[in-house]
Amino acid sequence: MIYWNKTHECMDRRALRDLQKQRLMETVERVYYNVPYYRDLMQKQGLMPEDIKELSDLKNLPFTTKDNLRDNYPYGLFAVPLSEIIRIHASSGTTGKPTVVGYTRHDITSWSELMARTLSCGGATKDSVIQVAYGYGLFTGGLGVHYGAERLGASVIPISGGNTKRQIMLMKDFGTDVLACTPSYALYIAETAMEMGINKEELKLKYGILGAEPWTEGFRKEIEEKLGITAIDIYGLSEIIGPGVASECLYKSGLHIWEDYFIPEIIDPVTEEVLPEGKEGELVFTTIAKEGIPVIRYRTRDISSLKYEPCPCGRTHVRMRKVLGRTDDMLIIRGVNVFPSQIESILTDIGGIEPHYLLVIDRVDKLDSLEVLVEVSESLFSDEIRKLEELNHKITHEIHSALGLTATVRLVEPKSIERSEGKARRVIDKRK
Repeated sequence: MIYWNKTHECMDRRALRDLQKQRLMETVERVYYNVPYYRDLMQKQGLMPEDIKELSDLKNLPFTTKDNLRDNYPYGLFAVPLSEIIRIHASSGTTGKPTVVGYTRHDITSWSELMARTLSCGGATKDSVIQVAYGYGLFTGGLGVHYGAERLGASVIPISGGNTKRQIMLMKDFGTDVLACTPSYALYIAETAMEMGINKEELKLKYGILGAEPWTEGFRKEIEEKLGITAIDIYGLSEIIGPGVASECLYKSGLHIWEDYFIPEIIDPVTEEVLPEGKEGELVFTTIAKEGIPVIRYRTRDISSLKYEPCPCGRTHVRMRKVLGRTDDMLIIRGVNVFPSQIESILTDIGGIEPHYLLVIDRVDKLDSLEVLVEVSESLFSDEIRKLEELNHKITHEIHSALGLTATVRLVEPKSIERSEGKARRVIDKRK
């Protein structure tokens, strides 16, 4: 088993909880005295830093949301002077002001440490050649993986996203054995390589460190078969630190959350009550080792669950289930709650189709409609009409059986659904 920092990755649970408690108390004190926003919230609740004495007291602290970060744009939640911030990242800001995060030198060191752990979890070593095809810039993905790979001692190809044919040329010529990008882009790379006449056997790829969007087990299988790799899911978000919050190990049995840096909770998104182990709900994080912008009980909107049972890999940190979807991505169609990942899971279990789809939701005569566009394989698309009709009927039946929803399924020719070099676009909601 490959570890980067076995001492911390395999810590005794009691020692880990003692460390969390100490760091939580220090973090609460830091935000109370250095971040007016948190001080005001705590005072309104009648809380003082000394009231937080145990990990169980965490539930008494206020939540933080993305809107809170936007309301305090750009530096209102920073806990140190700007002179101590050496890096600033931000979200894309497609729905208003971006969320801004700052890193001290200590934070960058911590981030590099966590990404080195993450890459090791996914099979990378100092002898790896890691091609970073996440975007560089204000997005945290590219630089986060880059710094972790350098900390690991691996050779880094900082190619960023896009220019896919050049990606594949360099992958082949430079002997890339670890690919880091979004799952949808990994599949696009595989398809493009096939179009270029390059077989997976001509590449040295072994592992894919894939994240930044929800993806199903069926999607993983497709990527692994087409690229000949072991595909590992990683998790992170800019508001917490970027990539490096959690990672699958090679057992692929949930993502290890690095609990010496983050305390996770699962809450009911409606009642905000903390849920017990194994229950599905909204994932919440408290950072306990950040200087620049510590975050208390950040509501991620991601749907997951936690399990504390030991992992065969030997790591002791809690594992989160692969993200099912987001509370703000959930579609309500004729009263039925639908996550795009549920549709994806249905589709990838059916043979003869490609893992590319698009959901189009509309409202006709005051009634919601769902159209599912599904790409079929080259061989099936050129086959007889009867087989296409049978496939259409099967997909329609499976969606109705799983979700209780009648959808209009439209089979489309290969490569007719737009590809993405970043996060895939899965939904067009015309009702908005």
